[in-house]
Amino acid sequence: MALANPTLPPQLLDRLRRIRLLALDVDGVLTDGRLYFQADGMEIKAFHTQDGLGIKLLLRAGLQVALLTGRESPMVSHRAAALGIDHVFQRCEDKLATLRELCSRQGLHLEQVAYCGDDLPDLAPMQRSGIGITVPGAPPYIRALADHVTERSGGHGAVREICDMLLEAQGHRDAIVDTYLHARR
Repeated sequence: MALANPTLPPQLLDRLRRIRLLALDVDGVLTDGRLYFQADGMEIKAFHTQDGLGIKLLLRAGLQVALLTGRESPMVSHRAAALGIDHVFQRCEDKLATLRELCSRQGLHLEQVAYCGDDLPDLAPMQRSGIGITVPGAPPYIRALADHVTERSGGHGAVREICDMLLEAQGHRDAIVDTYLHARR
């Protein structure tokens, strides 16, 4: 059962094949960007389950995932732990420097990174990575500078869309779908 995506330009597919690390901003990418606070000051975040499964599938396929966020939140730590994400950087003031350091430690080049962000702190890593991705809710000048804009919004499956693109481009998606099909027989 082939699940080709004819809407992706061939040059984007070629670049997706080289990716070994998906680096993600959190607020506005893994969440819808809104901040919720309870009366006691406790922050609440909502994460999409499809994004979570997409991340797990990427990890299973051998790709790495990193979270880089300017804020600090226990919910981010909990979500990352639940998904098996080892690379989590909170209170990250210089995302490009952090990404370069991570690449150095992992033996990767920035060209092997797909970075998804939605605002100015994400612009440098988006521009220096192999593929810079953003979401529809990003400001127009961020969208204009991205290599790809997801169809789905941040917090509403945008990360799953990216994961599916990577899995397809690298030849993993059909095998994953077959695994789920055969598990039900």
